Amino acid sequence: MERWKGKIAIVTGASTGIGASIAEKLVEEGLQVVGLARRSELIEQLSTKLQNKKGKLHAIKADISKEEDILKAFKWVSDNLGPVHILINNAGIIQQCNLCDGETEKWKKVLDVNVLGLCISTREAVKVMKANNIDGHIIHINSTAGHSVLNIPGLNLYPASKHAVTALTETLRQEFNHLGLKIKITSVSPGAVSTSMAENNDLVMSKELMEIVNKIPKLTSEDVADSVLYALSTPPHVQVHELIINPFGNKE
Repeated sequence: MERWKGKIAIVTGASTGIGASIAEKLVEEGLQVVGLARRSELIEQLSTKLQNKKGKLHAIKADISKEEDILKAFKWVSDNLGPVHILINNAGIIQQCNLCDGETEKWKKVLDVNVLGLCISTREAVKVMKANNIDGHIIHINSTAGHSVLNIPGLNLYPASKHAVTALTETLRQEFNHLGLKIKITSVSPGAVSTSMAENNDLVMSKELMEIVNKIPKLTSEDVADSVLYALSTPPHVQVHELIINPFGNKE
């Protein structure tokens, strides 16, 4: 991680869970980290906690489903801190409904954040990296649901959105090769993680679904953050395309 010290990293969805853990570990490694989230006050609280660490955490209020928020955030980073070297596309949501009679608006929210928000953030980061000849690294926080569809009721568009992330990772890798860019792209796909995702998305689980979820072995947010640091710490000639991590004992 030595080559990243003092460099700028953007982490989307950095207010809680995986995003907050990634932001914290990057600050501890000496990076200037910009956390994007709707609840930016939580990032500010984390920044206060980390004020004596090697790096620094900056908070920006941004809704990743809104392109104008993303563009404003990237402009602020460039104008006030400098060019971005690392982008962690962590923001992701799930909506409670199904495919047979679900609400279109909920489907759109999933796609706007999990797919389009990820693409827009990636595009803006690549623009900066190209303009400044930066051999950067982009990491998509994917999911094992992006590789197989789990038999869990109510996931609706979530697995489809994560399968899109898997495809987008490979498409971007091919584009980088075609353009001769030395920007790395990695997909990190964790299995079940103990986070507040259900709470943050106002999901009310049935008793049956709660029983299913509670029986599943889970990773911690720190486990996922460690995987991100592993991918970032590889030497320039090594690229981790896909990193799937599951809790020990997982049966899927």
